[in-house]
Amino acid sequence: MSVFSTILNIHQRIYETTDGRLGHKLLGVPSLLLRTTGRKSGQTRTSALIYIDDNGSKVVVASKAGDSRPPAWLLNLQANPEVEYQLNRVRVAATTEVLEKGHPDHDRLWKEHNVRNAGRYDEYQLLTERSIPLVRLVPSQAD
Repeated sequence: MSVFSTILNIHQRIYETTDGRLGHKLLGVPSLLLRTTGRKSGQTRTSALIYIDDNGSKVVVASKAGDSRPPAWLLNLQANPEVEYQLNRVRVAATTEVLEKGHPDHDRLWKEHNVRNAGRYDEYQLLTERSIPLVRLVPSQAD
């Protein structure tokens, strides 16, 4: 496990165990906790992810640090797009929309994520042949 992976794991543990009192910022960048339903287990799975705001929605990158395989959370939300995300102590029910390259909003949102994160996502894309998608988290409407 790399030092960066260790830092990410510690960050997520702090965010979860303090129920969002600590952990919203990861190395100075805003992060959220994404909760998906495991496509095989049916259990809740949580991932700490960097996000950007976009017209009332949050957008995350399914990079897995440039791995050739997509992150499990992406596969989970593709099987069940109903998720929850947490910012600080606020939990929000949401529906997901996967934005593949070619989607009208992809390039704009990719560029914003990349600029805010010191070019990290362009570097990750160079490490894999897999096209790295973005995921929009759209808050569910209250009844």
